[in-house]
Amino acid sequence: MKWSALALLSTASPALAAVREIWWNITYVQDANPDGLQPRRVIGVNGTWPPPPIDVTTDDVLLVHATNSIDQPSSLHHHGMFFNSTSWMDGAVGVSQCGIPPGQTFDYVVPINSSGQWGTYWVHSHAGGQYVDGLRAPVVIHPPKEAHAYDEEYTIVLGDWYHDEHSVLLDQFVNIANPGGAEPVPDSALIYFAQNGTYLGPKAGTNPDPVTGAVGFNENATLPFQPGKTYRLRIVNTSAFAAFFFWIDGHDMRIIEADGTDVQESPIDLISITVAQRYSVLVTARNDTNANWAIHANMDTDMFDTVPDTLNPNVTSSITYDASAPLTDLGTVDAYHDVDDLALVPIDVEPLPPAQRTIELEVSFDTMQDGTNHAMFNGITYNSPLVPAIMSEMSLGQNATIASAYGPTSFVVDHLTVFDIVLKNGDAGKHPFHLHGHKMQLVGRAQDYTSDDPALNPPLNNSQPNPMRRDTVQVPSMNSVTLRVIADNPGVWFFHCHIEWHLEVGLAVTFVEAPLIAQQRDGIPQFMFDQCSALGMPTSGNAAGHASATDLSGLPLGPFPQNNGWHAKGIGAMFGCVLTATIGMASVTWYALGGHISEEEMEHEAREHQEAKERRGRFFGLIGGKKDL
Repeated sequence: MKWSALALLSTASPALAAVREIWWNITYVQDANPDGLQPRRVIGVNGTWPPPPIDVTTDDVLLVHATNSIDQPSSLHHHGMFFNSTSWMDGAVGVSQCGIPPGQTFDYVVPINSSGQWGTYWVHSHAGGQYVDGLRAPVVIHPPKEAHAYDEEYTIVLGDWYHDEHSVLLDQFVNIANPGGAEPVPDSALIYFAQNGTYLGPKAGTNPDPVTGAVGFNENATLPFQPGKTYRLRIVNTSAFAAFFFWIDGHDMRIIEADGTDVQESPIDLISITVAQRYSVLVTARNDTNANWAIHANMDTDMFDTVPDTLNPNVTSSITYDASAPLTDLGTVDAYHDVDDLALVPIDVEPLPPAQRTIELEVSFDTMQDGTNHAMFNGITYNSPLVPAIMSEMSLGQNATIASAYGPTSFVVDHLTVFDIVLKNGDAGKHPFHLHGHKMQLVGRAQDYTSDDPALNPPLNNSQPNPMRRDTVQVPSMNSVTLRVIADNPGVWFFHCHIEWHLEVGLAVTFVEAPLIAQQRDGIPQFMFDQCSALGMPTSGNAAGHASATDLSGLPLGPFPQNNGWHAKGIGAMFGCVLTATIGMASVTWYALGGHISEEEMEHEAREHQEAKERRGRFFGLIGGKKDL
């Protein structure tokens, strides 16, 4: 497969680009115990956990040789990277590739040098929930000159942690015994640090678990500060479910980046960071060294159906000025609040273009006909196609422009179309949504998208000179957000909730961009088709593998919502009941008003009734009488 990577590099790399090669052997690691509560098997890299942080520059082409040494198909998704016109490198199984078969290697080419991107990102598996089991790591991209001045930087990795493996938890979640769809609640939370491509070790004098003993976690982790210096802290939430509230006792913070977008300094006392989001803050060290200070990362427990007694949702680490000084922990804050990301101002100005198309997506969850709980956009739950969507786009010819060819949860968007995603959260919980291959301009939010009150559901301001841009956005319950996107990246791109449990039950759609232009730029390497064949998956045709825009026979669909409304039989039965009741009431009223019949009339009526009953019985063969032999 080496030749495939070199062929791709020849088109992705200008002469001055440096190729940064890394070799990741995706492996199981036994008895990892980062929270100190329970050893468990995890998915790591090169026999260790956590997977190593990646630190590169904007001049680099990153080449990741990913070998799958576990017993299930795997993948790597470099979250937030554009992969301009090469969406088959995006790593989303079912959309961008079939998955890396066990024992095989995939060479991921990440053309950072041509993407115009820098800032804070992360890499994680996009196959079978494997990042829940640990296959995740931070990524930092450095530009030649940073927009803000600082003396030193650290990366802060936040994440939720489960003691059971993803497959066990998923079976419990998607289960008729869980019709309300209560998500698995994490067993603990993690906070740990990296700098210059390596993780920081544990505090001196601590005795962490040996398998993960090279890294400091939670109270065993600390950031060394020197008085007067200004530090950039890059905060990444790598969770499967939990959002966090982050703050530092005794120190002020100023936001300078969100999801790879440099912004003007914005003072803040607390960072709310949902799954998959990233923020950078500047923190200026104190001038005194007579105390060390607590760093807080509290999980947003409002997202959990229950908070187990065994769960400590609030983890702490520390800033150390002097190892001999006491730790100052001021406890919790009076109230949590969200970051107002609409108010952040990007340093690089990009005016808001007028929208040419609007796509509305409404979130709902329901108990389905099979008794399990699933998520839906516009009443339809997502199922992975049999053919990866990018391969359908490349093989369908003119039919690639027909949305139905990709299944019921896909949208085809013409090249350079400016379109709005109006995302309405009709669910009771908060949701983080991520669009692959793009940054989205945040045009506006509504606190209640069903309201006619402009204070709760304001009109869009389409004259904004420079709205905020990011790739992951949180939407609270009954809120909406309008996201403006320029379809400037031919290929197929996933849009989904980044709570892994919600993606697993179908909260996703795909955007198929500029199919005919994508076909002209087709460069899917042969090894990807070979890997699909090794997994028994088709590589051409529509979502079901047919050379048709309409024949989707064999494509997995559903489950579908229970249809508990009024059906024809139910309406007929109700009409009969009401009619019978009405006649009965009329009879009672008639008798009450003096209506009567004689005994002879009653006997005659009874005889006629019996004869009618016998005739019906003979007709249905239920009572004695002549039978046709």
